[in-house]
Amino acid sequence: MDEVSPEETPSQKVPPWLFRAILTGAVALGGLYVLGWLIAELKMLIVIVLVSFFLSFALEPAVNRMERLGIRRGVGTGIMFLALLAAVGLFLWAIGTVLADQIGDFADDAPGYINDIEDWLEDTFDIEVDAQGLLDEFQEGGAVANLATRLADNLINLGATVLQVLFQILTIALFTFYLVAEGPKLRRNICSLLPAERQRQVLSIWNLAIDKTGGYIYSRLILAVISFLVHWLVFWLVGAPFPVPMAMWVGLISQFVPVIGTYIAGALPVIIGLLDQPSTGLAMLIAIVVYQQVENYLLQPKVTAHTMEIHVTVAFGSVIVGSLLLGAVGAVLALPAAATIQAFLASYLERHEVVQELEDAEAAQHPEREPLGDRLRQMLDRVFTPK
Repeated sequence: MDEVSPEETPSQKVPPWLFRAILTGAVALGGLYVLGWLIAELKMLIVIVLVSFFLSFALEPAVNRMERLGIRRGVGTGIMFLALLAAVGLFLWAIGTVLADQIGDFADDAPGYINDIEDWLEDTFDIEVDAQGLLDEFQEGGAVANLATRLADNLINLGATVLQVLFQILTIALFTFYLVAEGPKLRRNICSLLPAERQRQVLSIWNLAIDKTGGYIYSRLILAVISFLVHWLVFWLVGAPFPVPMAMWVGLISQFVPVIGTYIAGALPVIIGLLDQPSTGLAMLIAIVVYQQVENYLLQPKVTAHTMEIHVTVAFGSVIVGSLLLGAVGAVLALPAAATIQAFLASYLERHEVVQELEDAEAAQHPEREPLGDRLRQMLDRVFTPK
């Protein structure tokens, strides 16, 4: 007797949309893979474009002012490029002079350092070290020749790296010049592809980016100039070596290198001061620490309130995210990018009033206190105001 197969119920049928969903998912995954591969392969180009946009946003406010004064946009862009090149060249020359002098002095004093270490080991631990004999054995054993060979190979690699960096700098300069000189034309060409409402949004975001990036550079420059003048005066008073280049180093590095810039800026002058005289290095360290507190609580809030005000937690988090994504370049670009996003959200997100009961409960738990900066100013007024 033949078996009769049960009729196929609707729940056992394959849904007609399942194949399309699988195909769509496979295509989406493939597209994401290709996109990730393209981003990895074009990462350097993406970084160059981002840096070029950042520099163009920073330079455009000054070029716009010159254009309003009757200077052609291309000429104004060239003037700003020459000013930037002169500033970078002056900074590198000043720091290079200091490093060259310090390296030369260290090379001249190296035999004395070796003899002092040899005497200290012998007096303290009764260890006799023939430093000159070790040096002669090092030279006669061929180690010097091997070291010279490795240095030659490293110099070849260094030369290739320098050429690559120069090419990247020239590419960034070319992109930046075009973005600044042809900025209005570029914006018109982009907006011509969009409907009217989208055009207004794009222009609003673009102008926000220019304002925030320009404000970031402007505030950093103001703080860098103040820092340079104060540290120059202090370094000169304590008799520190190279007061002008060291003050330039502190002013620029502390302002334009996020998070760790303060420590890098203070380390070099303190080390050079300690090598000169321990008391000088200690005085420089105290001056740098005191000024940093004054800048954090008094100067920076006043300056950034009119240019680019961003919460310290947001700033720190944005720097971490930027450094994870793009390394050192991302860390530098993170602050103006975060300020632009913050301003965009503040402009387009709707805010609501807080319920009164919540405000009362918050006030009861955390009584309002004067900001630390205001309390410091009041304390200084009491100290320096004549009775």
